[in-house]
Amino acid sequence: MLTAAGAGALLLVVVLGLAALSGGAQNGGRDTEAAAPLPQLPRGGRSIFPESRVVGFYGAPQDEELGVLGIGSPASVARRLERQARPYAEGPAARPTLPAFELIAVIANASAGDDGRYRTRQEPDTIRRYLAAARRARALLVLDIQPGRADFLEELRALEGYLAEPEVSVALDPEWHMGEGEVPGETIGSMTADEVNAISARLSEIVRRGRLPEKLLVVHQFTKDMVENRERLRRYPGVELVLNVDGFGDRTLKVDKYDEFVRGRDPARHGFKLFYREDTGLMAPRDVLSLRPQPEFVVYE
Repeated sequence: MLTAAGAGALLLVVVLGLAALSGGAQNGGRDTEAAAPLPQLPRGGRSIFPESRVVGFYGAPQDEELGVLGIGSPASVARRLERQARPYAEGPAARPTLPAFELIAVIANASAGDDGRYRTRQEPDTIRRYLAAARRARALLVLDIQPGRADFLEELRALEGYLAEPEVSVALDPEWHMGEGEVPGETIGSMTADEVNAISARLSEIVRRGRLPEKLLVVHQFTKDMVENRERLRRYPGVELVLNVDGFGDRTLKVDKYDEFVRGRDPARHGFKLFYREDTGLMAPRDVLSLRPQPEFVVYE
């Protein structure tokens, strides 16, 4: 015969059991989600640096003058990029390379356009074509923004559907960021550290919500004041901020500029850009790797 105490204990066991079952049902999605593999970078892992060195091609298919990425089919570009990246993975202090397609997703224009923003957005079909090619090549797709008179954050929001993908990152081209009355090609633009931070914060939120691997945020600059108040730059979880030293010239000029820029007080990684056509005496990968600190992001235009 069950005593009152025994009955109470039995009732407690039943209640706890039902609660456990209920909790399991309610948490079923979360448990399944936790057990599901997290999205990975194209060549594995979830963090970009210091595991890899990113080597990329920059451009767009509208014109070969926009950069090497637009010369030939995406598949042929991927093969050329793989060859170009190979020397960066050689030597005693080498690290694996992670290739990247830096596609100009927003192109600055000399004409105002229908909306007066002096920029053209890539057609979705073009972005999807390069994304598919990047996936086949196990490469990142970095969407570059030349905003004209538009706002960087506004253009980022227009690209957020692609940024939900684990292999898609962002680059900013402040040279082409115009104020009222300014025209791309006539004025050298700029942006503030606070604007960079706003983009970083938004990317960090996208990474967190999607449980995504790290994303690059590359900021190109070839003058010191192209990013104003650099000391105010901040790092955000899930975002690798890279200040990329841009501009063409001979080796001495490019090395001097890199040395000057890396002395800045900021939390960013260092990048270096090379130009197949405009540089005088294109630096070889061994020359790039002789820079100190070594660039962690290298891009060819």
